[in-house]
Amino acid sequence: MINTAASPLGRLLAAVVIGILALCAAPVVRPAAAQDAHLTINPAELSSSRQVRLGLGKSLVIDLPRDAKDVLVSSPTIADAVMRTARRAYLIGMAIGQTNVFFFDVAGRQIAVLEVQVERDLGALAQSIRQLIPGSAVRVESMNDNVVLAGFVKTPADAVKAFDIAAKFVGDKEKVLNMLAVEGNEQVFLKVTVAEVKRSALKQFGIDLNLRLNTGGLITNVISNPQFGLGLPIPPALFGGGVPGVTNVTDGMGAVWTDGSTTIGANVRALEQQGVLRVLAEPTLSAISGETADFLAGGEFPVPVGNSCDPATNLCQLQVEFKPYGVALAFTPVVMSGGRISLKVKTEVSEVDRQSEVVLSGTRIPGIKTRRADTTVELPSGGSLVLAGLISQDTKQIINGVPGLKDVPVLGTLFRSRDFQNDETELVVLATPYMVKPAARSELARPDENFAPASDPATIFLGRLNRLYGLAGNNPAGNYRGPIGFIVE
Repeated sequence: MINTAASPLGRLLAAVVIGILALCAAPVVRPAAAQDAHLTINPAELSSSRQVRLGLGKSLVIDLPRDAKDVLVSSPTIADAVMRTARRAYLIGMAIGQTNVFFFDVAGRQIAVLEVQVERDLGALAQSIRQLIPGSAVRVESMNDNVVLAGFVKTPADAVKAFDIAAKFVGDKEKVLNMLAVEGNEQVFLKVTVAEVKRSALKQFGIDLNLRLNTGGLITNVISNPQFGLGLPIPPALFGGGVPGVTNVTDGMGAVWTDGSTTIGANVRALEQQGVLRVLAEPTLSAISGETADFLAGGEFPVPVGNSCDPATNLCQLQVEFKPYGVALAFTPVVMSGGRISLKVKTEVSEVDRQSEVVLSGTRIPGIKTRRADTTVELPSGGSLVLAGLISQDTKQIINGVPGLKDVPVLGTLFRSRDFQNDETELVVLATPYMVKPAARSELARPDENFAPASDPATIFLGRLNRLYGLAGNNPAGNYRGPIGFIVE
């Protein structure tokens, strides 16, 4: 009597496979990463176990050295064993995993033990990679339910292509482990330019009148508290010295007249201001194709995040967290076919902005002014592309004055003030990648290679901080003449 630990579904599938093999007598194809489809166990192997790698959905014919009575499969859901004759068994891979199979004779003695590992049949995948990526040496391995790609390819684009093929074959890219090495990794040198020009214009014009009438404790004010003073005192000669009680003011351009009980003040505001701000940052960075590199030139400033209190002493200490600012660049290049470069770029230029600071519990917390671009582009070596751009124009106009009086034609000018502000900003972020190769140290030059401090007489009498080359007798100390920098393909 033959006992099997297989499930009813497993026995049904086994019967179907046996019928197909018996009727069609078709040869069994050898699975990839698996052994031959026919296994013969020698009498010398009775006391030891044997490792068997079986493809998923594949079968293996096993010939035993003597008649078997029973067969035991520890995990029938992984593999199923069917006895065709007393000395021949069929082993079928049902699911990915590991199990073992025991064969016993009539006396209950062990005939053979098979350590079975059921894995994917990767022969079709390996053949597809060889056909679609000629010149590659890719090995396809199985690790439990995962697929491992190992070996060498010519370009990073071929590595990406092999990974995509394996992901489609498995159906889940998370189950594909890419360990391919690229022969002769290309290096990419990236130059990013962040250029910003900001123009601002400010105009202020108005008259502030102040009238105080001290009569019986009644005080009357008209447009007091001017907000924009120029700090330009008016000389007494302006009034000819014949008006008593004239006092100079420093909160603007104006004058004050008083006779003790009545005070009249006039403050004229007239201001025009123009400004230009230019920001230029050009970070450069190199990385191997497929790897990520990052760069930061700047600093960190503290920001309060809370208080830490000691219950025993009831003393609290301010906790701070440092925020970075400056010029940052991070990118991941991938060299593709045809010399094109795929770039995943993230660049940022930030600075401390005191105008947007806030006060929290007496602590001033500055703001951050940031220009950031994060994108993925594709371009050739030496080609430039605008990653981001911004053109903005902000206009603000405010009129302050006495209600009613400020709307009177002509005379209303004496009772109102006008503030006008216009800000224009233009920002451009450029990126230029280059495929480069290392150069000999003697072919490169440092920025400080020819620097020499000035002598004491030159510093004292001429105000020089360093020696000036090009003058007679002041040739720089250096032996290299020629181009410097990277070798660009």
